[in-house]
Amino acid sequence: MESKEIKVLTYLRKNPYASQQEMADELKMSRPAVANIISQLIKSGKIIGRAYILPENKEIICIGGANVDRKYIVKDKLQMGTSNPTTSLQSIGGVARNIAENLGRLGNTVRLLTVVGNDMEYASIEKASSHWMNLFSVEKLANYSTGTYSAVLDRGGEMLFALANMDIYDQLTVEYMKKQEAYLTNAQLIIIDMNCPKDVMEYIQALAVGNKIPLAIIPVSSPKMNRMPESLEGIEWLITNKDEAETYFQKQIIDEDSWKNTAEAFVQKGIRHVIITNGSKGVVFAGEEKETMFMPAIHTEQVVDVTGAGDAFVSGTLHAWLEGAEVQQAVLTGMINATKTLQSAETVRTELSKMKLTNELEEYTQ
Repeated sequence: MESKEIKVLTYLRKNPYASQQEMADELKMSRPAVANIISQLIKSGKIIGRAYILPENKEIICIGGANVDRKYIVKDKLQMGTSNPTTSLQSIGGVARNIAENLGRLGNTVRLLTVVGNDMEYASIEKASSHWMNLFSVEKLANYSTGTYSAVLDRGGEMLFALANMDIYDQLTVEYMKKQEAYLTNAQLIIIDMNCPKDVMEYIQALAVGNKIPLAIIPVSSPKMNRMPESLEGIEWLITNKDEAETYFQKQIIDEDSWKNTAEAFVQKGIRHVIITNGSKGVVFAGEEKETMFMPAIHTEQVVDVTGAGDAFVSGTLHAWLEGAEVQQAVLTGMINATKTLQSAETVRTELSKMKLTNELEEYTQ
């Protein structure tokens, strides 16, 4: 085969749903040239027909952060202005990416939309993620670095300070999202984390509502709550924590009643299902059709690492909901996944599977 034929065939192996125009744009070729090459590949038997996205194979699309997380544990008391002996750990993170891996391990078809640098950090992310999600739509930006989060901890695990290099997420633009509309409009669920700029949040909301696709919004921190869309009408899920909810409404949650009232206030603004988590105290759920309820946290004696537990909760809950579980059962599934993640040193536990989570749920409810 000629080099251009090899390029087209390689591209189609990675993304059999690509249009000819998408291939032309990516491969820096004209659309007629791509069409001619595809015709020749079909005639030679190297391509058999064309792939189409089937309704029964609709994807879950996760939009937002994909980071490399680093932890540095200082062996002695931290001294500024000099070198400090440390031990270090590196893991793959990012809210959207973590959710995508959880969902992929649970047997869902998942696509990640994010922006990264063309660097070693993204190579690490790609290696850890490619088996569990489609990374074809990830956009590499030559003049930016992949997002990183570096925390310096004392020997007791308490954070001394952290450094977040997340400027690249400003390049998660509406223009980038428009390139992905073929996938977005065919999704069975869109999950977006609030690393995305506000105009992107509102664009995705409008697209989801207009195409009757469930949309789940996942905040990432209290300071980024100002990125919530102005109108919350038509959003299917909001899964947030106590601090983020307090920041949004500018009022404190001081007891169970105010906790429930805050969840109900989100529903009154148009969100169909709302969960507010509060760590070891549990969660509150409010919805259009269900009575507001409190569910206590599942007690665990051994907490190895809290990293990724929130993302595990989101994933377990939404996975169970898509499978047809009642809301209370879906929330319990999320809590089981979060509890097991707390007991693991991994951000996304490698033993996770649909059967494993089902068995863990059955064991808990017996």
